[in-house]
Amino acid sequence: MSPDVSTPAAQAALDRKILGKRLRHFRTNAGLTLEQLGEKVGVVASQLSLVENGRREARTSLLQAVSRELDLDPAELLKPEAPDQRSALEIELERAQLSSQYSKLGLPHVRTPRSLPDEALESLVGLHRELARRSRAAAATSEEARRANTAIRLQMRERDNYIHDIELLASDLMRRIGHTTGAVTHREVAMLAELLGFTLIFVDELPSNTRSVTDLENGRIYLPPASIPGGHGLRSLALQAMAHRVLGHSEPTSYAQFLEQRLQINYFAAACLLPEARAVEFLHQAKRNRNLAIEDLRDAFGVTHEAAAHRFTNLATRHLDLRVHHYRADGAGALVRGYENDGLPYQADDTGSIEGELLCRKWGGRTAFNRTNRTSEYYQYTDTPAGTYWTSVQTGESDQGVFAIACGVAFDDTRWFRGRDTTVRKTSTCPDPSCCRTPNQDLLERWSGKAWASARMHAHVLTPLPTGTFPGVDDAEMYQFLSDHAE
Repeated sequence: MSPDVSTPAAQAALDRKILGKRLRHFRTNAGLTLEQLGEKVGVVASQLSLVENGRREARTSLLQAVSRELDLDPAELLKPEAPDQRSALEIELERAQLSSQYSKLGLPHVRTPRSLPDEALESLVGLHRELARRSRAAAATSEEARRANTAIRLQMRERDNYIHDIELLASDLMRRIGHTTGAVTHREVAMLAELLGFTLIFVDELPSNTRSVTDLENGRIYLPPASIPGGHGLRSLALQAMAHRVLGHSEPTSYAQFLEQRLQINYFAAACLLPEARAVEFLHQAKRNRNLAIEDLRDAFGVTHEAAAHRFTNLATRHLDLRVHHYRADGAGALVRGYENDGLPYQADDTGSIEGELLCRKWGGRTAFNRTNRTSEYYQYTDTPAGTYWTSVQTGESDQGVFAIACGVAFDDTRWFRGRDTTVRKTSTCPDPSCCRTPNQDLLERWSGKAWASARMHAHVLTPLPTGTFPGVDDAEMYQFLSDHAE
């Protein structure tokens, strides 16, 4: 069960307990009693006992002395893993009892002396695991998911959609495999996998609802034989799978954590495919030429239009001093995902969520579908209650239908972009219903009370999100797949 520690103090207490158990493990393996080790390092046995029980923080000098006597590297004592199975269970129980979820129950804290039978300890840990599973299942509702997604979107807006630590990791890894110029090749992705201890294996029968499956025990990443419709290229899928190890992810304990991990692995993949230094150099030159264009960034690095647009939002504010917006909409005008730090007024529900909301019919993400020729980018100015915005739009089609990828800026920043000379301009007054959602008077008089539609029902309206260790993935199917391929 992954950590869910409610406060920094609780986390510190857990760290002391892990250290204490490692100290006891190595002491007993050396055949020493508390008194014998205490005599060797110059402390009384009771002080060592407090450290081993996690009740006192060990001084650096004591850890160094203990390491010398036990012939250990001091780093061995400080590792975050339990030293044996019994200790792992004790630590898991302690972690569960330090969680905010357990504290709300008002139940006593159960200690784990050596006299507690292993069967009783396993039973307690099993009950906590089931409690955590049921809590995740109860929380995995559409409303909870929308709230979590909104919180993450707002957090990313606060940081201008830029994650410095992931940029550094990606840049270092691409340097280590020798990538310097041009698009990242499949061979280079395989080299990175090997560097991280993985082999890429392409199979036809991945478990349902998975884009990849990683066998951590045998160092294998299973991928589909071809790209997934919607922009998920094989290079990106492989990099996303590797990102879980690079970023130190553990099994998600909530849907919010699952969404955050997904954001981070997508960011890592993009930062590898469009490395920061070279992408920024490319964009700076385009800005100097007043010729910024998402399609040029896409073609220069060999990625999808959506990946290029999203990557542009990562770098635009931090490096180009441009505040931007970016969204994807489906053919019906529903917003699939969106980001902005330039004030573009998305429609939102009471929770602040924008996903699933209908775009104004006057926005570029919808008017772009009205063109006969959809192969080139479409440019449009839109006057909104929040100001005037310029947007470039590329439309496409996948198995799920047509879609639009939009990226743009407020009016004052359009001077840096190709397509700024467009004469297409629309006026949107949404959320005013009279803008595009209220039929005109002739239509109202002709059809009001004389029509009935059988509306398509979206399954997610009535059902909770799929549950499991990884939301939507059947654990039994995934584990059977791994067993079949581990032979």
